[in-house]
Amino acid sequence: SQYTFNATSYSVMTTVVITLQAFAGMWINAFIAFVLCIAWVRKRSFNSVEKILLFLGCSRFWYLCITWVFNFLKTMYSWCFFIHPIPQIVAAIQSFSEASNVLVSACLCGFYCIKIANFRHTFFTYMKVKIDRIVPWLLLGSVLLSLVISTLSYDIAEKTLYSHFNSTTQRDSRKLSVRMDERFLPMFVTIGFVCSAAFLVAFFSALLLLFSLWRHKSNMQTNSAKNLSVDAHIKAMKSILLFLFIYSINFTQLILNMIYATKKDEHVTFVISVFQYIFPTVHSLSLILSNPKLEKTLLQTLSYLKCKVCTR
Repeated sequence: SQYTFNATSYSVMTTVVITLQAFAGMWINAFIAFVLCIAWVRKRSFNSVEKILLFLGCSRFWYLCITWVFNFLKTMYSWCFFIHPIPQIVAAIQSFSEASNVLVSACLCGFYCIKIANFRHTFFTYMKVKIDRIVPWLLLGSVLLSLVISTLSYDIAEKTLYSHFNSTTQRDSRKLSVRMDERFLPMFVTIGFVCSAAFLVAFFSALLLLFSLWRHKSNMQTNSAKNLSVDAHIKAMKSILLFLFIYSINFTQLILNMIYATKKDEHVTFVISVFQYIFPTVHSLSLILSNPKLEKTLLQTLSYLKCKVCTR
């Protein structure tokens, strides 16, 4: 009975923590998408960074929503995952939204690097001219890669459930687990390669951007430039360092998720579930605070809600 009580308390605690994180992230990303859609309706035009931010906000909103529903059903209504093809569809949709989240985040970091960084190189000069035309193709490529990963995830879920229902003894289960590991290895390699490539793009783009900003800040200090410009560059570098930190945490979470995909460890599963929501929530909040339009709208919205609460 004590074990049952502890297991129930653990499930309730996990559900509460995940729910709070998920709804905070959904609100933040829904705010980004709503503000950008209103701006698009008013202006009837979209620049490249707004396209990426809109796509990123929508993909993160659906990723957090689907992941929360997945964890909620797994905790409260686990019997749903014995109905074909609910677990396969949920795994495919979750993988698609998670992959698009990672890939579009890397595209955003690469876009900022090309637009802001100042290097006297032919490649950078060419990319600065062509980047606005390349952005739609980058988003399309992210969608196609995400579809490939979601298809692989559907196949993994299908074969995992098939092998689970056909394992009758412990000995058969061990044999099947070895076969599953061999069968799923190419799929895990593909998913790991895509996530690693996105992480490397984001990592090196952030490093190049940091180097360019630091060099420009040093030049302004030697030329006795205004302190406001220096402070702005320092703020930008802090935002990039924050992005690198949380992106590294997200990449570690993805690797752990693949490693422990076929293992049952409640403590590791809880840590993975918690860290699933840190990147799409904290990074989206930092994007709002670093964008003057989004930050101004957020402050106006919060002040309006505060006035409504005070009047009541």
